[in-house]
Amino acid sequence: MNALYWFLIVMLLASCTEATSPAEPLYEDTVVFQSGAEYFTFRIPSIIESPNGDLIAFAEGRESLRDEGDIDLVMKRSSDLGQTWGPLQVIIDNGTDTAGNPAPVFDRDTGRLWLPYCTNPGEDPYDRRVWMTYSDDFGDTWSPPVDLTDAVKPADWRWYATGPGRSIQLSSGRLVVPSNHSLDGNIRRSHVFYSDDHGETWQVGGIVDPASDESQIAELSDGRVMMNTRIPDETHLRGIAISEDRGESWGPLTYDETLIDPMCQGSIINTSQGLVFSNPATQEPFPRDHMTVRLSLDEGATWPIGREIDAGPSAYSALAKLPDGRFGLLWESGELYPYESIRFAAFNRAWLEEGTVPSQ
Repeated sequence: MNALYWFLIVMLLASCTEATSPAEPLYEDTVVFQSGAEYFTFRIPSIIESPNGDLIAFAEGRESLRDEGDIDLVMKRSSDLGQTWGPLQVIIDNGTDTAGNPAPVFDRDTGRLWLPYCTNPGEDPYDRRVWMTYSDDFGDTWSPPVDLTDAVKPADWRWYATGPGRSIQLSSGRLVVPSNHSLDGNIRRSHVFYSDDHGETWQVGGIVDPASDESQIAELSDGRVMMNTRIPDETHLRGIAISEDRGESWGPLTYDETLIDPMCQGSIINTSQGLVFSNPATQEPFPRDHMTVRLSLDEGATWPIGREIDAGPSAYSALAKLPDGRFGLLWESGELYPYESIRFAAFNRAWLEEGTVPSQ
């Protein structure tokens, strides 16, 4: 056998070894929004991957810690997978009133980036209106906002919030925005609203009963839609509901005994590697801490892989799928309280598999 033959054999074996070798654990993080820089504080993170490879991070720029008052909707962009972030861009400045709860989604068919959000007069958190703006240039510029309130908020609903986190586009093309609302007595329920015509019109979908709250959704492999929701009761577990009709109705609310929760927002996305979930993994309402990311290989039936990312104060979060196969997490973090900064971490499955989840 000649030398070329053996050279080819060696190269083949080397490539096979490389392909089957365990991936090296990778993790890096950075601060995206820092309290005291441009705003008193930043809250309510959201992140989405742009078709041009950029990451776009959204947040509320607040002039106080309160959930109402002077709150703007802002964003930053990263063109290097989260290693560095560009300057702050104000999308919606509502004066001394509130604009917040970002829940962006890209329409893969049109390339349009939709951004639903909510507003209210500064001191009246129940006079909520629902708005939509969009960008056709990956977030560089934004359209004049359109008021969707009459289409997606029945007259007897009081509180209303889109997301927060991100909306999704189903395999059918439907755009679905997870939201929540309240009736009298401030009992909140999760619901969605959706569009089947690429954002030309929007309508209310199904409502989850009993009491539920801020939610995120993911499409499963068989076309069903899973809702993962905050539950405003003493179970301190995440609530799960399934839709068989793309969000037009929802099955019974159940509890995931693995996904402990301090009654806080969480994030869930579906990736080629499985369902990924993040939240502060504690059953104590305060302080919110122990930000943890989990991976399910069976669409949420079990969560065998997980790792604590931040043992300290931490609260709301948003997950992303990076173009290089890593996961991204944007979350509220601090040393004394969770709202000192919003950080971004990029990491791979190998890094997740090395870790453990907090013990309770």
